[in-house]
Amino acid sequence: MTRPPTAAQRRIIDAAEPVTGRLRGTEAQLAALVRRGLAFRHPRPPHDHFLTPAGHRVRETAEAPEALPEAPAPAPAPASVPAGVFAARVGGEEAAVNGPARAREVHSAWQGLLELRRMTNPGGATDRPCAWERAHLVRAAALALEAAGHRPEPAPTPGAGSAEGGYRVRATPQPEAVAVREPDAEALRACAATLEGAGWQVGEHMEPRTRRRYLLASPRRS
Repeated sequence: MTRPPTAAQRRIIDAAEPVTGRLRGTEAQLAALVRRGLAFRHPRPPHDHFLTPAGHRVRETAEAPEALPEAPAPAPAPASVPAGVFAARVGGEEAAVNGPARAREVHSAWQGLLELRRMTNPGGATDRPCAWERAHLVRAAALALEAAGHRPEPAPTPGAGSAEGGYRVRATPQPEAVAVREPDAEALRACAATLEGAGWQVGEHMEPRTRRRYLLASPRRS
């Protein structure tokens, strides 16, 4: 059985950049993480260290879970995210703060994700999702939408039912597929165009019960 990381190693893992997994620490600390398969040293200068998929899993044990899988029916709003942890908005979040600071965070996260694609995709391709995105479908799709300027669905107003307007991204029972909903038909088509441009395969579907249209999006592999 693999030994869990030490407290010092866990602090380094927890402090990794949110999207890219770039690490900071002494050479000895980083080398120890590499030996345990939790990090890798990038072969290109400046030879930074990054979390491996196993390292990402270790870090995420302390983060809030993604939205639970759902059928096409609407799902509850997502759980809140611990303070200091960046997360793209999937729609329905409470106490969401907008403004220049949030825009900078989203832009930085998207640029970091493109860099992660360059480092981990075959041939350095940035036009299609990487392994991290396929392992975090809801967050990855939401980041592509938020970075492109789409507005997430606000939290429902107490006593007023579901909020209106804005995208909502949720997991589905289908493997490697998320559902994207947006009450405005034109905005839904714009979401589809954004996801396709970000390397996702997108199809439009209709819920039999409500007759509302939604998107199913999956990361493109080639």
